[in-house]
Amino acid sequence: MKRILIFVLLILGLAALEAPGARAQGDSVTVIQNATILTVTRGTIENGSILIRNGRIAAVGKNVRVPQGATVIDATGQYVSPGIIDAHSHIAVDGGVNEGSIAVSSMVGIEEVLDPDDINLYRDLAGGVTTANVLHGSANPIGGKNAVIKLRWGKDAKGLLFEGAKPGIKFALGENPKRSNFTPPPGVPRRYPATRMGVMDVIRQAFTEAREYRKQWQQYRERVAAGKKNVLAPRRDLKLDTLVEILEGQRLVHAHCYRADEILQLIRLAEEFGFKITTFQHVLEGYKVAKEIAAHGAGASTFSDWWAYKVEAYDATPYNAALMTQKGVVVSINSDSAEEARHLNQEAAKTMKFGGLSETEALKLVTLNPAIQLQIADRVGSIEVGKDADLVIYDKHPLSVYSVPQMVLIDGLVYFDLKLDILQRAEIEKEKKALQEKEKKKDEKKEEKKEEKKPEEKKPETKPASGAASREEETR
Repeated sequence: MKRILIFVLLILGLAALEAPGARAQGDSVTVIQNATILTVTRGTIENGSILIRNGRIAAVGKNVRVPQGATVIDATGQYVSPGIIDAHSHIAVDGGVNEGSIAVSSMVGIEEVLDPDDINLYRDLAGGVTTANVLHGSANPIGGKNAVIKLRWGKDAKGLLFEGAKPGIKFALGENPKRSNFTPPPGVPRRYPATRMGVMDVIRQAFTEAREYRKQWQQYRERVAAGKKNVLAPRRDLKLDTLVEILEGQRLVHAHCYRADEILQLIRLAEEFGFKITTFQHVLEGYKVAKEIAAHGAGASTFSDWWAYKVEAYDATPYNAALMTQKGVVVSINSDSAEEARHLNQEAAKTMKFGGLSETEALKLVTLNPAIQLQIADRVGSIEVGKDADLVIYDKHPLSVYSVPQMVLIDGLVYFDLKLDILQRAEIEKEKKALQEKEKKKDEKKEEKKEEKKPEEKKPETKPASGAASREEETR
């Protein structure tokens, strides 16, 4: 029963926290007024307004007319920024994030295991995150497919997906795919690869097979187009289908990496097979090879100041993001952590101290730049007419450590409202206590019934003892 109670309490909490999004469903026209608007691409607008119509930004400026019947949000003294985009996340995954049993797992995908009830969706939403690139883990040189989502709390798994976002995949280099820190159970052999050269071999062999597989399908289609009959199609291979998409530029590659030598290795391999690495993830030694990363056309998604948590992460610096930015790399700051995602705005602000980036450059690290990396910058990442109304209203400048998101909108709908959240907490606590008290009474009644049903213990019959027999019984 305790498990049932916990489940009921969880559902109760999730249902209550869904209210902000549900409340806004009927609002097709909204105006945010009197705010300091940080557009990212067109400067800062003091005392400005944003008109939202059917989920898109319809107008931005100082003299925006309020249509009759529009919902008005007064943001006097507050700041509005684009929604934060986390370019490396593992939230909302049901079960393991790694299919680590094999070296190439390009046939599996995060979309299959999205969990819309993961409370981290709501927590990160409360931190201003509106879009996340949910990646497969880093146990494989070539891992599984990603899922770009919007944090539409209260929607089902399909409702989380960012419609039209280009598909991607996770690669990994270094300690994780070569299993440096993983010891298999007794009797289980180590999985190949076990070295850095083995990691590169796995990737090269996979693309060699994919190139041959693509050639077979091209020849098959040519024969069919030529009218030849009784032509057998090549056997479908889901693993290679995904790699062919990479070769044809239809799927983005996000590569987990740390060391400069590995970054250069993967750049050379990708150019050998004619595809590009879209982003290098973590990329803590990216500052050493920033020119090469920029020349390849890759982006870099890194941490603000995490390092030294394993050997390959030792030679890092908090100046990394700024140094790569100055060398022409499109850089983003990511979380790789459900907790870190709750304050990515502050992580971006650190680059102003470590590297001297401007306010706009720092804010781009968690808004426009990750949008560019994920190839969704035509939809999100800045406050411009025609883009999705994914917005965060802060009480102070978002790059301040004192700033707190007051309201978060996705597609023009309010999915998080701090005031409403605070009001709901007391009601949720009240309902929890009522359920707990009810459960306690049920348990007490069950105990009472058990006591009532207990049969009376029969007392053993006693016979008067006498003589030697009774003395003998007493000594046994």
